[in-house]
Amino acid sequence: MKHTQWRVSFRTSIIAVFVGIVLTVGLALLYLSFSRVNAIVRTAASSYLGSVAQSSADRIDGQLKSVRDNLDILRGMPSVQAADISDNQRLYNLLASMLRNNRQLGSLYMGYDDGSFLEMDFIERLGPEARKRMGAPEAAAFRMFLIVKSGPTGARQASTAYIDGSLRVLQRVPGPDDYDPRKRPWYAGAFEPDAALLTAPYIFHLIGNVGYTLRLPISGDGAGVVAGDILIGEAETMLRQQGLGKSGVAFLFDEAGRVLAHPDLSKWLGARVTGDHLPDLPRLADVDKVGASSAIEAWRKTGQSEQFFKDRNGREYLAAIQPVNVAGTADLRVIVFAPIDEFYSDIVAERRSLIIVAMLMLLTALPLAFLIGNRLSLSLRILAREVDRIQRFRFSTMPRLRSPIREIDDLGRSVYTMRSLVQTFSHFVPKRLVQQLVETGDSMELGGTRREATILFTDVENFTSLTEEKDPTQVMLYTSRYFAAISNVIAANQGTVDKFIGDAVMGIWNAPVEYDDHVLQACEAVLRCIEVNQALNEEFEREGWPAYNTRFGIHVGDTMIGNIGSSDRMNYTALGATVNLASRLETLNKDYGTRALVSQAVKDAAEARFTFRSVATIKPKGFAREVGVYELLGRRRDAPALPLTDVVSPAV
Repeated sequence: MKHTQWRVSFRTSIIAVFVGIVLTVGLALLYLSFSRVNAIVRTAASSYLGSVAQSSADRIDGQLKSVRDNLDILRGMPSVQAADISDNQRLYNLLASMLRNNRQLGSLYMGYDDGSFLEMDFIERLGPEARKRMGAPEAAAFRMFLIVKSGPTGARQASTAYIDGSLRVLQRVPGPDDYDPRKRPWYAGAFEPDAALLTAPYIFHLIGNVGYTLRLPISGDGAGVVAGDILIGEAETMLRQQGLGKSGVAFLFDEAGRVLAHPDLSKWLGARVTGDHLPDLPRLADVDKVGASSAIEAWRKTGQSEQFFKDRNGREYLAAIQPVNVAGTADLRVIVFAPIDEFYSDIVAERRSLIIVAMLMLLTALPLAFLIGNRLSLSLRILAREVDRIQRFRFSTMPRLRSPIREIDDLGRSVYTMRSLVQTFSHFVPKRLVQQLVETGDSMELGGTRREATILFTDVENFTSLTEEKDPTQVMLYTSRYFAAISNVIAANQGTVDKFIGDAVMGIWNAPVEYDDHVLQACEAVLRCIEVNQALNEEFEREGWPAYNTRFGIHVGDTMIGNIGSSDRMNYTALGATVNLASRLETLNKDYGTRALVSQAVKDAAEARFTFRSVATIKPKGFAREVGVYELLGRRRDAPALPLTDVVSPAV
């Protein structure tokens, strides 16, 4: 664009942009047909219902997590692990405090494999019907039911105490004698490896209410279970408060298609209760009156959490499904659905008015707004694209953008200068590291954090003797090709090249971006580096250059990850015994005639996908125990190679 001598103020430009936006809105409203307006409505409905579903799932998740955390505290107490539950005022105070501070909790209790049992019920929260059923005094705030062994025969004795808000005993009565915690639904199966955190709804003993129980096994000498009851009314109340209009519904279901919470689940179960027997949970078909089951089936097939469907009368609904994470193997999901027209009927009704207004705006402001707005937006779009390319370290050759608008012209000059600076310094700083630090938002300050990381060290065998007689320029060129090949493989397998140390490379996995499979990715990177190194050496030999045979060392463990240096010159790196051991493993290759050595920790984490050979056991400096050393041999036949996270550029 030719440089102009005259420029206008940015205020004038803002006015033009505003007019352009108004005109764009008007043009859009004029252009949109009925189907386009419908698409906007569907998008808005999808966003709203998705947030409602997420909010519901988060609230249920938070309730379950709060109870789980309290149970985790209880089962970690020495007195609970030792079944010291008789006359333990400290434990009673803690139970009462937990019940008061968790609105969703009705009861907390613990049972043991010898039949011992302690339960504390928050009578005020259980309601007047439960108080009447238990025969509790009016002033009682808590009910404590205790079963302990006593006497020379070790017979179990049961007693019930009614306690006021200050935990003073108001009344103590014997029994009931027919309760065995080991036969209750919350106890059965709690010690299985895949036992669910959350039970299905059942009738709570004595109080007669329906609810769920969260349970955790107790570790220690006394095998047992700690548990807490969440009344079904709490879940129903929360589901009713989601603000889904007149016809919207939210409920909780599991993978088997059972409905575990519904605004009307108490009524549904109550109509089918006979004595103390709770009927089977309703299935989706029992509570689905509008065809939401089709949305659930579509979600299972596509994984798309928002699904549109129609009822028998052709009314369009939107459903949103979200998982409840804390429930674990219970596989709980929240579904919310509502008819679209209830939420957006005003938008549809006002569509004609909006189109008329848009036409008037077009007739009055179109010519000027189009001219100025198009010119302004074009320059801004060009600059925005250029900044995006700079951020991704993809530099263009576009000349400096010039504009008659002063501020945009200055911005073009700044972007051009920034591109030149970043392009220059990108040759000295690892691009992938900078991108990851920007993505993770890590602080660009001195200091670091402790985290688990996988560390890799490489070294070229006899590099000095191979290159000491070679032309230095050629050494730099061939070594750079070698570094590029190794670095590309590390980056493609989620790793970060920390630094080049002479002819060595130091790589880090799980920092700054965290990955669950970082040990597997590091092992895969080493195998691919060996393959790339072999191909590169074949090219070197054809060109008359000596082969660079590389040795590798890997270890995983706790490291200090962060920025080290001074305020004006930093280096993002890893420090600690883990780094030292990885370097030591690399040097041991020379002693054992191997290519890739790993530690016991790496072998344990990766042996499901890779094969190893035991080499030695060493006692490295800084480690309290001996460390097994293994040679990484290859991938297991039944374990496919891990996918690349980026395309490796052709370095060989």
